[in-house]
Amino acid sequence: MADARAGIGAGAGGVARPRLYTIPAHRAFADALVAGLMRARDPHELARGMVLLPNNRAVRAITDAFVRASGGGLILPRLVPLGDPDLGEAVGASLDPVDDEAPPPPAVAPYARRMILARLVGEERARAGHPVSGAEAVRLSGDLARTLDQLLVEEVPPARLAELDLAPELTEHWRRALATFSVVLDRWPAELARLGVIDAAARRARLLGQLEQRWARTPPAGFVCAAGITDAAPAVARLLRCVSGMAHGQVVFAGLDLDMPDAEWDALMPAEGRAIETHPQFHLRQLLHRMGVGRGEVSRWRGGGEGADADAARGRAIANALAPADFTGKWTDLAAADRRLTGVTAAELATPADEAQAIALALREALEEPERTAALVTPDRALARRVAVHCSRWGIEIDDSAGRPLSLAAPGTLLLALAEAAAQRFAPLSLLALLKHPLVRGGEARLPWLDGVRLLDRALRGPRPPAGLDGIGGALKGRAAAFWAEACPALEPVGRTFAAGPQPLGGLIACLREAAVALCGDPLWSGPAGRAAAEFIADLEAEAPAGPATVDPVEVPQLLRTLLDEVAVRPAQGRGHPRLAIYGLIEARLQTADLMILGGLNEGVWPGRPAPDPWLAPRIRATLGVMGLERRIGTAAHDFAQGLGAPRVIVTRSRRDGSSPALASRLWLRLQAMAGDRFERDHALEERARLIDAAAAHEPAARPAPSPPAQRRPRAISVTEVDRLKADPYAFYARRVLRLSPLDPVDADPTAAWRGNAVHDILEQWWRQDACAPDALRPRAMRMLETAEVHPLLRALWQPRLREAIDWIADQVTAFAAEGRHVLAAEGKGTIEIAGVTLSGRYDRLDRLADGRIAVIDYKTGKPPSATAVREGFSLQLGLLGLIAERGGFEDVRGVAGAFEYWSLAKRRDAFGYIDSPVDPDGKRDRIVTGDFTTLAAANFTDVVGRWLTGTEPFTAKLVPDYAPYAEYDQLMRRDEWYGRDR
Repeated sequence: MADARAGIGAGAGGVARPRLYTIPAHRAFADALVAGLMRARDPHELARGMVLLPNNRAVRAITDAFVRASGGGLILPRLVPLGDPDLGEAVGASLDPVDDEAPPPPAVAPYARRMILARLVGEERARAGHPVSGAEAVRLSGDLARTLDQLLVEEVPPARLAELDLAPELTEHWRRALATFSVVLDRWPAELARLGVIDAAARRARLLGQLEQRWARTPPAGFVCAAGITDAAPAVARLLRCVSGMAHGQVVFAGLDLDMPDAEWDALMPAEGRAIETHPQFHLRQLLHRMGVGRGEVSRWRGGGEGADADAARGRAIANALAPADFTGKWTDLAAADRRLTGVTAAELATPADEAQAIALALREALEEPERTAALVTPDRALARRVAVHCSRWGIEIDDSAGRPLSLAAPGTLLLALAEAAAQRFAPLSLLALLKHPLVRGGEARLPWLDGVRLLDRALRGPRPPAGLDGIGGALKGRAAAFWAEACPALEPVGRTFAAGPQPLGGLIACLREAAVALCGDPLWSGPAGRAAAEFIADLEAEAPAGPATVDPVEVPQLLRTLLDEVAVRPAQGRGHPRLAIYGLIEARLQTADLMILGGLNEGVWPGRPAPDPWLAPRIRATLGVMGLERRIGTAAHDFAQGLGAPRVIVTRSRRDGSSPALASRLWLRLQAMAGDRFERDHALEERARLIDAAAAHEPAARPAPSPPAQRRPRAISVTEVDRLKADPYAFYARRVLRLSPLDPVDADPTAAWRGNAVHDILEQWWRQDACAPDALRPRAMRMLETAEVHPLLRALWQPRLREAIDWIADQVTAFAAEGRHVLAAEGKGTIEIAGVTLSGRYDRLDRLADGRIAVIDYKTGKPPSATAVREGFSLQLGLLGLIAERGGFEDVRGVAGAFEYWSLAKRRDAFGYIDSPVDPDGKRDRIVTGDFTTLAAANFTDVVGRWLTGTEPFTAKLVPDYAPYAEYDQLMRRDEWYGRDR
């Protein structure tokens, strides 16, 4: 740049030409800009100048570039952000009007705006006969606010909506949305006037307009440079036009393509037809158009420094790859130099985890070269977090400058967990998630607290107790109850508030805040995330009265999640490694590094899918001249092109996302199609990512077969464990020798075993308290179903079946009584000594037959064991119970077993309830002869215990898989590693 201060000079006729420049994509923007500014000015003049930048991130990037270039002390020019409505950033304070100008009214507070719009949306939807919940109104108000900002930025008067006559062309959905939107916009100005405020986007436009008029009258004494601004808003375009025309003003664009053929340039905004908003140059084309200047008036910025630059050939290749679709036919005629991507390699990995591993390896490798810098740029925040975690394996701390949503930070997850628990009436899962949260009871009180929570966890396993804090307390005993007495007081206020039904949002937020403090104390609000949470809660609580009149407490978790997702928590500057960085797309603008890794190049990620606008149909947006939904694809493509300008670039993608195959990004495919075989794959990086965690050798586990010494083998067994010992000895070993019993899930659905226990309890009480009176059984069963412990879904689904099956049992017992058979005992237990071990058993019911023998009965809620299983020596439980009865093992009950019956409550044909038996007096239907059943059971039992309990045979896993259906110990035995390999 011959003279950056004087600019290009006067044009023909003495009319000053605008001072417009561009820094190509293949050059490091921040370093090139700073080098040019410093070379053309002495330090005193530099300090009196002003640099206008797009946002606060750009201010940081240019500040860092000045530090790199200064080599010592330097007074910087004023770096002023124009602000970004999409990011919620206001115009820099340096641009506020001076005292003699009338300042615009203050901007409305963000949450005041959100709550008021939510109330208006809810009222209008209700008036139109389509009411929405409070949480949905808050979500819709966010979309409405963004759409309103777009109208304000584009300076489209909302009154123009009333002038549109597109109703016949719109569906009912869009007509309804447009009607609601129009009414809200009619009411919104009155709300602003009542508060004495204006929209932040409108205030920004006014400030920029006043600044333009002031500088047009009296330009600043020092230089003014507008750099890296891509916002094509009319107010911004007018200000840039003013700056470019000032004697000491200049505008520097980032990545404006001066070599793009005129035909392609003109096609971006044709006089007739549709603009190509998805092209990376479109927003710059629109900005020049609104500034009233042509691309031919822009010159290349000639200032240079020691920044990280690629060569110009790379820039030409990138421009060719991103040409408009109608002009990609030229790729076949391009010279080799115009399609060469020297310094750019691609890594294609199998999964997002592999992609993160490869990126972390590339970042780690960059540190091996002194002073080399590297950065990851990706819009995929999950990928960014994975990379940061992978880097920690080498002790490298690397922060994601784009931050993460407050909903994922510890204070945010605590608030969400508290709201979920209260909204669900403290259901066990949500309650335990809250009490186990890492912020609850920190410090020295943490370990005792966790001991109590573990007691509570054990106590709440199984079906859900009654709802509410009292229901939890009623289900606890012993030490768990003592801990609950300590923990419950902190939750009682929020429990009462949330149980009171719909109410103002402010009260709900206040009680959440108080409960959070009671659980966590002041550490909840510490650190960047804690401070963000404190500001969020304070602002929301203060502005909630302006929102919907009432909110159902059940909606509060979703409402909070919607708002917390929009709050970004960024790490403190300077914590991460000085030579590594992770950027989002916005943060990466104007940044550079020696190695740039562009990650997440899958369609829907980069570029992302356009966010839908539920308020304005695309046809309406086009008519109003508002930015199309696909405009962000163009800016994402421009960010991609800028990222490709580093000296060394790696682009990465994964062939799958979290659940399905992923499509390569259109940006990836364009590079691949244009470069052809010059699109170099980094196979070495892909291989290193695969090998870093690969095992040196595959050594599958052998089938476990532990063989403990005789003194460690159990000498007692129940009749229900015999089948497990014979079919899956390892499972018996794990339960009885290792004493590992599986825990029921927390908040479990009632299982078949639970239903069986419930039926057994009903029938036992029917015998003990009602003497098997037929009319007493159904009322007893119905009373059991009405208890609070029974899940409503189970009650609805099981009640008809149980009622019919219970009636069948009562009828069957009555019919047997008429034949001389009566109930002898129910739910009893006994033991005998046999084959050197103690055999114990519990019967469901014993009947005395008319001939004096005993009938052994087992209740089943499902299908009884098959005759085949009994013939093969399994499912001999009834026979063993008969053996105990015959040998006097049951108290007050003794006799010869003459019948063995399963009474199933399952459905057969068209009725619930039937009797099945594994035996037959004559051995018909290939069943066991009734008189031989106990003898057969005794012989089978003697063989089993002789092999594994009194013998030395190892406890082999899944010895007979067909009769080992239970999987509680499959993971312990590492079943999937060996099963099937020995066959």
